[in-house]
Amino acid sequence: MPLNRCDVTVLLAGHGGAEACPTPCSCLSNTVDCHGLGIHTVPKNIPRAEGAGKTVRTHYKDIYKYKPINFLFKCFLSQEIIVFFLCLFFCPHSRLNKNRLSQLPELLFQKNEALSRLDLSENAIQAIPRRAFRGATDLKNLQLDKNHISCIEEGAFRALRSLEVLTLNNNNISSIPVSSFNHMPKLRTFRLHSNSLRCDCHQAWLSPWLRQRPALGLYTQCSSPPTLRGLNLAELRKSDFACSGHSGSAFVQPCSLASGSCPPMCSCSNNIVDCRGRGLTAIPAHLPEGMTEIRLEQNGIKSVPPGAFTSYKKLRRIDLSNNQISEIAPDAFHGLRALSSLVLYGNKITELPSGVFDGLASLELLNANKIHCIRANVFKDLENLALLSLYDNKIQSLAKGTFSSLRSIQTLHLAQNPFVCDCNVKWLADFLRSNPIETSGARCASPRRLANKRIAQIKSSKFRCSAKEQYHIPGTEDRRLNYECNSKPVCPAKCRCEANVVDCSNLRLTKFPEHLPSSTEELRLNNNDLSVLEATGAFKGLSQLKKINLSNNKISEIEDGAFEGASSVVELHLTANHLESVRGSMFKGMEGMRMLMLRNNKISCIHNGSFTGLTNVRLLSLYDNQLSTILPGAFDTLPNLSTLNLLANPFKCDCRLSWFGAWLRSRRIVTGNPRCQGPAFLREIPLQDVAVPDFRCEDGAVLEDSSCGPGPQCPSQCTCMDTVVRCSNKHLQALPRGLPRNVTELILSYNELRCIPPLALAHPHAHIHTHTHTPIGANPLYCDCRLLWLSEWVKSGYKEPGIARCAGPRGMEGKLLLTTPADKFQCLGKLASSVQAKCSPCVSSPCQNQGICKVHHTQQYTCVCKSGFTGKHCETPVDACVSNPCTNGGTCLSDEQTRGFSCACAFGFHGTFCEVNVDDCEDHGCENGATCVDGVGNYTCLCPPNYTGLLCEEEEGVCSPGRNPCQHQSTCVSTPNGPRCVCIPGWVGPDCGIDYNECVDHRCQNGAQCVDHLDGYSCVCPQGYSGEFCEVALPAPLRCQLAQCQNGALCEEKLGTAVCQCLPGFEGQNCEKLVSVNFVDRDSYVQLQDVKNWPQTNITLQVSTAEENGILLYNGDNEPIAVELHQGHVRVTYDPGNQPATAIYSTETVNDGHFHTLELVTFNRMVNLSVDGGEPTTLDSQGESRSATGEARLYVGGRSRASYLSSGMPEEVMPASLGLSSQTLNTSSFHGCIRNLYINHELQDFTRSHMKLGVVPGCKACRKLYCLHGICQPNGPQVCHCQQGWTGQHCDQPVTGAAGANPCEGSKCVKGVCVVLDAETYRCDCEEGYYGALCNLQKEPAGSCWGLKCLHGQCQKTEDGERCICEQGYTGESCDIESPCRGEPVRDYHRLQRGTVLCQTSKPFSWVECQGRCQATAKLDITIASCCAPLRVRRRLLTFECDDGTSFTQDVEKPVECGCKECV
Repeated sequence: MPLNRCDVTVLLAGHGGAEACPTPCSCLSNTVDCHGLGIHTVPKNIPRAEGAGKTVRTHYKDIYKYKPINFLFKCFLSQEIIVFFLCLFFCPHSRLNKNRLSQLPELLFQKNEALSRLDLSENAIQAIPRRAFRGATDLKNLQLDKNHISCIEEGAFRALRSLEVLTLNNNNISSIPVSSFNHMPKLRTFRLHSNSLRCDCHQAWLSPWLRQRPALGLYTQCSSPPTLRGLNLAELRKSDFACSGHSGSAFVQPCSLASGSCPPMCSCSNNIVDCRGRGLTAIPAHLPEGMTEIRLEQNGIKSVPPGAFTSYKKLRRIDLSNNQISEIAPDAFHGLRALSSLVLYGNKITELPSGVFDGLASLELLNANKIHCIRANVFKDLENLALLSLYDNKIQSLAKGTFSSLRSIQTLHLAQNPFVCDCNVKWLADFLRSNPIETSGARCASPRRLANKRIAQIKSSKFRCSAKEQYHIPGTEDRRLNYECNSKPVCPAKCRCEANVVDCSNLRLTKFPEHLPSSTEELRLNNNDLSVLEATGAFKGLSQLKKINLSNNKISEIEDGAFEGASSVVELHLTANHLESVRGSMFKGMEGMRMLMLRNNKISCIHNGSFTGLTNVRLLSLYDNQLSTILPGAFDTLPNLSTLNLLANPFKCDCRLSWFGAWLRSRRIVTGNPRCQGPAFLREIPLQDVAVPDFRCEDGAVLEDSSCGPGPQCPSQCTCMDTVVRCSNKHLQALPRGLPRNVTELILSYNELRCIPPLALAHPHAHIHTHTHTPIGANPLYCDCRLLWLSEWVKSGYKEPGIARCAGPRGMEGKLLLTTPADKFQCLGKLASSVQAKCSPCVSSPCQNQGICKVHHTQQYTCVCKSGFTGKHCETPVDACVSNPCTNGGTCLSDEQTRGFSCACAFGFHGTFCEVNVDDCEDHGCENGATCVDGVGNYTCLCPPNYTGLLCEEEEGVCSPGRNPCQHQSTCVSTPNGPRCVCIPGWVGPDCGIDYNECVDHRCQNGAQCVDHLDGYSCVCPQGYSGEFCEVALPAPLRCQLAQCQNGALCEEKLGTAVCQCLPGFEGQNCEKLVSVNFVDRDSYVQLQDVKNWPQTNITLQVSTAEENGILLYNGDNEPIAVELHQGHVRVTYDPGNQPATAIYSTETVNDGHFHTLELVTFNRMVNLSVDGGEPTTLDSQGESRSATGEARLYVGGRSRASYLSSGMPEEVMPASLGLSSQTLNTSSFHGCIRNLYINHELQDFTRSHMKLGVVPGCKACRKLYCLHGICQPNGPQVCHCQQGWTGQHCDQPVTGAAGANPCEGSKCVKGVCVVLDAETYRCDCEEGYYGALCNLQKEPAGSCWGLKCLHGQCQKTEDGERCICEQGYTGESCDIESPCRGEPVRDYHRLQRGTVLCQTSKPFSWVECQGRCQATAKLDITIASCCAPLRVRRRLLTFECDDGTSFTQDVEKPVECGCKECV
């Protein structure tokens, strides 16, 4: 059953007894729980409710009108929605989380007051319509987190006044309508984090709303604009929310989920969505479902998420080029069977995930770049891919068979990749040689002996793997990255790999090993010398990793994100390391971890940010650390914790640990009973046994311990990189606060530091005791006795480079801290208060209201405030109104005597916190049964049908919209008796709904048929009549009107008879037969219908041609017969199948341009040939004929063998042609006319045959006309039809000027004349004394030979002496003997000059060069010159490679037989 239509029958009867729970759901009381089951169909055996009786057919929006009785529920919703509806309607507690719901229908909850809890989390819901929850007035708990919600319509939550819990986190929400949550006074849990909130002027209302409710919406952060990204929305000021351009409009666009809508930042037309260059960082949602093309190029999109385009089934083209895409989900394009073009170039894609192109059978174009890994099966479904461009990537190797499934591939680009040409790439070279489709010139990058050579031109034997060669390419990634997705994993150096366990223990490693096998399940790195775990992405791609052992190392720091990608890890062992603190960001990416071992470290601090994100941890060991206290909430982020080992820690059980004792008692967690180590009276007493009053601090107050807490990692005034903190040129007057731990270099130069408190840089808790360098030059240091410590500290380890100078007091100006003796640092007289304040910050009494100032080693000082005051300087009185307890705009009034407060509520609210909205509907004025909807200080009346007005006091008129009964654009008139309809012509009836039949009183004559229309009728006349009413008799038709002349023939009346004047080539009474055809193009042919009884056939035809060679007829069965022109004669070749083919020749020549009649009779193994009724020539094959099939295909005309495949010639013809070729079959194309073809005395109609392009109807005889670069077409005046690039009467002049470029322009002929060969090539005719292809080689001077005279040639000196180089046609030592015409065998490359580029064939081939002389012949007393020239040529389709790196294919004709013929 298709998902978009369903027929569901739900039978609900009375509570007769216990009902079975539907499978696979679970039931408890009145709750049916079907969540997380991925259900697609309605569960059976849903428990019945009261009611019985009849079956009602209804729509889902109307179903709530009936009592729970037997329903037949027919709908057009998905089956998930049906399950959704059933659970909602019959269950007050509905849990539908973890399903596949994508839509929320409107009015689904109307009249469903019993629903109190609705869990829709972890579905695929995309939008919340305005009336989605209308009617669910008692709903208290609504969970919508972890969906795909990107749109919330205005007023979507307005009906939920009883709501206490609302979760919207982990969605795609970018904007929320104003005051969407103002109608929820009881809301106590609200989550909105992990969304894509756009903090513009439309969201300004949300910031004060969150500030007034500090416990709600925690961690709600902005996603855009970039200046606000990552900031807490509640902390922003109104001025931070700004709009620009069209975004400032207050218009709220409704959600459109059914068909999608055009995104506001894009333009849409003709089913094309154009979002080019719009600054997008993500793919827009809810696009039009009917779009066929989307253009997203030139944006900042970084990833293609799962299912990004799967719902847009009509997409044919997606352009994502020139973005920042580095990741593509495997199912991003699934289901797009119509997709034919996918453009991905200009991105940062490093890998194509497995299956990303599965099912894209229609894909034809694909571009991509920056890829280092191509999986062998990534293109397995791309059967129609025509062009694949992997140009300019990082590919070093390709797995064998990567392109085997690309059956339609025509062009492949692999250049600009650093290919490692070892034995693994040998297959690629073989593939490219047999499939010349790689046109970009892919070359090797290594090894050195093959560097920069084209892969397709390297012999297979050159590709080898050898330990003696260096295959690494400097500047590129390790080539093993290219193998790991296709081949066996590579074990890291020195490590041991066995059974998915990588053992790198006991190797004294100081760096993390690289390129771990993707199949690794356990990684052992224990007992090494690792000190810092850097965020290098080492765990990305290790989806099978379960256990990591890093015990017994020296790890003191773990960078944030170091474990990114290790989501499958269950155990992490960090025992016996040097960790001093723990923060959740250290373990980012390890969401699946269950065991965390931190035994035997130096951890002294655990706070509420130490374990964030580790929700699945069950066992945590902190045994044997330095923990003295634990801050409240430290373990709140570990909800599944069952074992917590805190033994062997020096806990100080003061007031700061009082919360922990109660926490241990309230949890069922195995702890081993950690014990107090202080104070003395609690020593060795288990923490959870200490009474609450015994957790006390000596002074009765809890001192803030800033040394433990998540705190800033870098001071706001400085920049931090690794362990270097740069604070120069920041106008600092005191040391920055919040320095990170393990600082090695603190740069403080060029500031305004005058005094640094004693030991501020050397204190063991200053976080920089590991530093090695602290530049403090260019500061106005006041070098009195209070800076003596700094001078001594600098001298002790040369931690300052010797540029820090004193600026005072008098006498110390300009002296260096590093070299000034200690006795010069003296205090004389009273210090300036500004200096004293910096050295002793408490001197200035900064604490107000009797607060006590205390010097602090990292914060200069802290104030201990007296009761009733707070703030950094104790400047703020404790005010009960400080937390803004009054909601809904209420004003807080504090009471100094009681230290309490009261709220002055805004109009429309009351209650202690102004949390209750006054029900304005208690005394409403809505009339005529209208429904009152409460507002804030007002109410709204929802009118029943037929009423309108502010209070629904006005009754709508009978002609108003919705009540107007008149149809078909008629006019409604209100009367005392009700509405009256004034109909337009053609309609009658009380409501103008009846179409009046005008044919009742029609006036059609002479048997005409009447056809009724709107406001009229028409008459359909019988033959012989016309007119409006068919009243006019037509005269008798002309004979030519009755004649059916076909094929464009004109009709003429002759002697009272219609005669069809046929166009050339057509015959018959109606010109219905095509009996003559002209073969005007090369390689054209006609395929006739199957010839019956081929072994006994009589074939007669007339032929006119001016050509000497060409194929006339041939059949394609197992016994091929070919009739061809050979040197002007007719040759018949017959192949009986078991012997060499035999042939007969006609004595007559038939290439004089006149029509000649050929008759061919076959009888079993005998063939008779007769020309123009002359004596027949008989061919009697002695071989035994194979059994005939009785039918055979006959082909008229023909082509060269090299063109068979490229032009679509039927493959079954090829064996015959190939077989005959070996017996001197001439494969030249036929040019000329064939007419009156009879087969077994039946004239053949060419209109019933299959004609290739280049065959035209009709022909006239072609007289002898020589066309040098063209063919004579006998379909009109005697004319040569020239090839491209040639012109002239004989096609012997190259085209120049506007019609085509002259290739001799810019030729490379050095000492010679350029001669045009065709539109693109030329040759050089050398001057006397020069030779070579470019006439650039000089011959030896004639006088260099003294003892030898060459009569017809040139003398040349060689190592063996002097010899003559003879001219063509001469031989002998002195070139005095005429040699007869013959073909000299040649095997060489064929070369072409294309403009300034020299090209040659990719491999040599054989032909003959015609050399020798011919005697002149006398004919009719006229001497005719005879030349040695080719008698038979062979055409080949060859591949050329040029010196500029390009390649192409071209037909080349070369002689294969030479002889004497008339000179042209």
